[in-house]
Order: sequence, then C-alpha cells, then structure tokens
Amino acid sequence: RSWVEPAEPFRVIGNVYYVGTRGLGMYLIATPEGLIVLDGGLPQNADQVLASIGALGFDPADIKILLNSHAHLDHSGGLAKLKAVSNGDLVASEGDLSALEGGFYLGSEDDHSLDTVPVKVDRLIADGGMVSLGGTTLTARITPGHTRGCTSWWMTAEEAGKPYEVLFFCSATVAANRLAPDPQYEGIVEDYRHTFEITRDWKPDVFLANHPEFAGLWQARARQEAGDSLAFVNPEAFPAYIARMKADFEQKLAEQTAAA
Repeated sequence: RSWVEPAEPFRVIGNVYYVGTRGLGMYLIATPEGLIVLDGGLPQNADQVLASIGALGFDPADIKILLNSHAHLDHSGGLAKLKAVSNGDLVASEGDLSALEGGFYLGSEDDHSLDTVPVKVDRLIADGGMVSLGGTTLTARITPGHTRGCTSWWMTAEEAGKPYEVLFFCSATVAANRLAPDPQYEGIVEDYRHTFEITRDWKPDVFLANHPEFAGLWQARARQEAGDSLAFVNPEAFPAYIARMKADFEQKLAEQTAAA
C-alpha cells in the first residue's frame, strides 16, 4: 500500500529533491539547464511523480535526463510515461537493457505478474560513466546482484557552502531472486559478492535509497522538519545498511542451497 501512498515532495539537500511515494523513492536533481529524474516507480506512480515535480515549482517538460536504478516494475514502471511527457533521454546499464525494453523481470519472464511497461533506453552507461547537466555530474557504479545491471549513482550536493557526497544506492536485497540451485541469472551469486566487495569502504555523507526505509528517509525527514538542516547527513548509515544486506544474502544463499 505504501508504494502508491502519496507523499509531500521536499528538498533533501542541495539540488536534490524527493518526489516519490511513502514507500518508493524517486528523486529529482534540479539544474539551471534542466531536470534529472531518478526512477519512475510503478506505472501508476508516474502521475504522482509529475505532480510532485510541479508542486516543487518545476516544469516536468524540463526533464532532460531519466535515470534508473534497476529494471524491476516498482522502479522502472513509470519511466515510459515520464519519458513521453518530457521527451527526456533514458540512461541505463547494459545489464538491465533487455528487461527495461522488454518489460519483464529477468529470469522470471514467465511470471507475468512481474511484467511492467517497456521503455526505450537512449544511452547505455558503464561502470564509472558520467551523466552531466547544468553543472551537476552523476557517476554510475554498477552494483549487480539484485539485478544484472543494478546501477548506483554518486553526486556532490552543496549545502550552506559545503559539499556533501550523495549516494543513490540501487539495492542489495535478495527479495524475489533465486540464488540456488536455479539462479535468477547466470553469475548472480558472484555479482552479489562483487557488490559487497566494492562497497565495503563506501561511506557517503548522504545515503538515499529507492525504498525509503532502507535509508531511514522518513526519520531523517522528521528531523529536518524539526529544524535540522543536515538531517540527511549520516556517514555511518550506508556501511550499516550494506553490512546487513551482506549478512542477509549469505543467510538466504545457505537457506536456498539447503532447501535444494
């Protein structure tokens, strides 16, 4: 229910805004040359995202770039409508290309309850690739496992004259994925472990997620509303999250292997 429950949009830090629902995180990055939107939520969330952008005083027609964290219906489903309204270019990873353009859940193509609206990708981005607009640059880091092309995004936001490193992390949950003996996709276990290895030393100032509860977004928002202008700055948040995800992954792998 929270995935479709409306939420009031707000500024997180610098030029980063929250335009998601109570349970799905979508983000707006505003620049002098246009807007960047990260994730579209479910297909039915697109209108809410557009309304939130308008409520913040921005014009959805100014969306120049659409980004995606990963090709699952609750994060890519609304992208097609956002793209149609704005004519913005969609940037995504090669690993998620087939699922985005095919509208399916990779490895569960026969489960049509997981299908979503296909969307055309305009530009492929690799690990370390950059997207720039109006003085803001986002760097893509491929953090596979949750999906084959799961993409996390880094950027710098300025607040009160000071820079803060912001991480929009894709995901590292197992969720509906099969790990063993019939993996969701070939190499999924190695991909998860690669992600845990490369993120081991990541310590962003601001950790944001496409499911708000992963990063404690609403608790931080309450502190912000109470007067803490740096409520979202917490360098310990992401290390704690990724440690939990690694432990959960190993447990799920052991359980699935034993069940097999």
